[in-house]
Amino acid sequence: MGYAMAAAKPGGSEVLHKITLGDLTPAAGEVLIKHDAVGINFLDIYIRNGAYPWPVDGDLILGSEGAGIIEAVGSDVKGLAVGDRVGYTLANGAYATHRVIDAAYVVKLPDNVPSDLAASIMLKGLTVAYLIHDSYAVKPGDTVLFHAAAGGVGLIAGQWLKALGATTIGTAGGAEKCALAKANGFDHVIDYTSTDFEAEVMRLTNGEGVTVAYDSVGNDTMARTITSTKRRGTIIAFGQSSGPYADFKITDLSKGSYYLSRPTLFHFVGDRSWLDAASAKLFKAVTDGTINVSINQRFALEDVAKAHEALTGRATTGCTILTV
Repeated sequence: MGYAMAAAKPGGSEVLHKITLGDLTPAAGEVLIKHDAVGINFLDIYIRNGAYPWPVDGDLILGSEGAGIIEAVGSDVKGLAVGDRVGYTLANGAYATHRVIDAAYVVKLPDNVPSDLAASIMLKGLTVAYLIHDSYAVKPGDTVLFHAAAGGVGLIAGQWLKALGATTIGTAGGAEKCALAKANGFDHVIDYTSTDFEAEVMRLTNGEGVTVAYDSVGNDTMARTITSTKRRGTIIAFGQSSGPYADFKITDLSKGSYYLSRPTLFHFVGDRSWLDAASAKLFKAVTDGTINVSINQRFALEDVAKAHEALTGRATTGCTILTV
């Protein structure tokens, strides 16, 4: 019988516990997936600790990306069949051996993209895709600041941005993480534990600032991220691993006539044409050598609490997956 790891209520990793799944039968437009691997992301932790609204009464199965094999198909599903290898990203529901999911969010995996790789890139890789192609279309010669450069999203971004011809500045905590980011495409990496990243960004850009800054850290960085950006530059806020930035005022943008966006991945993947095109672009990038994905931590599905603790303790690099 299948099972899932659910959070009983908002809180720390101790709220995660095992629940049994009942009969899972896909309705019209749905498929049943038997997971091979599931990705872990800070989004899961934001939801678990109550930073985002709790969408159900009682147990909530977390997890926002996964990959596996279709075991059953509901009516009105086109282009997918039992036995297909597939991947997806969709908020909540992935920390499970099996999942019934809307087929509109599911894409077939190429033969040369294994399930563990797919589970590590569907959310993170598609996040990078919308950040660097849609939220701001990075061009050759642009100067980019990217925080958390040694994380799963950051390592993919460093390589993809390099392929686009941008000059990249990453931030990371500690010498080991800085070296990892440097090895994954970043031209410059600033150790924020020992260096004022704003001062170093301005030095590296001859006092001008970067063309675009990507900030998933939030409270600890956003004020200086804004002032590290050049006049009429763009700031993309897409996360809050250090907590939400609560001091922002619209007038802060007037200091440099900045552009600011707070995009969300699931507003992109809900557009099927975007999902198909971005997934194809991502799969090509990871199979043609543009992007090398490092799965540096693997935990059994039952050990998801340990995985959360490792992530929040900044004890991880690259991608982390749960094996099923």
